[in-house]
Amino acid sequence: MGMSHAYGEKDDIESIATLYKALDLGINFWDTADFYGKGENEKLIAKVLKENRDKVFIATKFGFRYDEAGGNFNTRFDGSSEWMRKAVEQSLIRLNIDCIDLYYAHRVDPNVPIEETVGAMAELVKEGKVRYLGLSEASVKSIRKANSIHPISALQSEYSLLSRDLEKEILPVINELGISLIPFSPLGRGMFTDDFENFDKVSATDSRRSLPRFQGEHLANNQHLTRALKECADGKNITTVQLALAWVLGKGQNIIPIPGTKKRKYLEQNAKAVDITLSKDEIIEIESIITKYPNTGDRYGEAALKMVNN
Repeated sequence: MGMSHAYGEKDDIESIATLYKALDLGINFWDTADFYGKGENEKLIAKVLKENRDKVFIATKFGFRYDEAGGNFNTRFDGSSEWMRKAVEQSLIRLNIDCIDLYYAHRVDPNVPIEETVGAMAELVKEGKVRYLGLSEASVKSIRKANSIHPISALQSEYSLLSRDLEKEILPVINELGISLIPFSPLGRGMFTDDFENFDKVSATDSRRSLPRFQGEHLANNQHLTRALKECADGKNITTVQLALAWVLGKGQNIIPIPGTKKRKYLEQNAKAVDITLSKDEIIEIESIITKYPNTGDRYGEAALKMVNN
């Protein structure tokens, strides 16, 4: 997402180099969405995907729409079969492929029965346009209903040291149903990176400036928290990023975090997290740090929160 959307200025040359570097490192699961940059992220990925189709498992999503007139993001999610039909064809064209490996509903539309949405998505599997189906930010109720219509292969939701709401109900259910968890923002939207100390220098157009965790008392709390995590990571001779990713990876064999980056140097740093195994005592130590700084703030504003866990 960050290569084309939400997080500051774009650098397509470095982003493409990062995609090639991902292939060199064996990172072959790439995640995008039609919404990222009004489709520009799919087009960007296509430049590398075209000649490496057999090396990449590509996932994209549908549902969020820009309005026809002003091109502004419309927070009304459209999970209708009519929009899905248009969206999937557009994604196939932008990605320049014949079949999407994993196709997600970007949210659950409260105005459209999930059975209807997934039923329509299942038709795409029969037609060979999609291989596997996924949901994003769905409730237990929706996951079970959807899976009864067609096997759901993956759930993409926010999960990190700061966002652990999934642990009580969602994780047990997807483990039961054999569904993979794809945690987005496993680095707290950049909060666990070295750049977070200088957040005041972040571009005014960066979407994080509107999120509660990056404002006021929550921001101050979270800067103290990340300093404590850095001290912990330093003691293990790893980075805070690697600490955070190793923690997520250690939560289950069916968990595939997708830390976004648009620079090769960060990609290489992220990738090294797979070689780190945290002991039970280390996990307790890390989680105890989080409890000392509870005023982290909500992960979204009020409007966006209404669109999750439906």
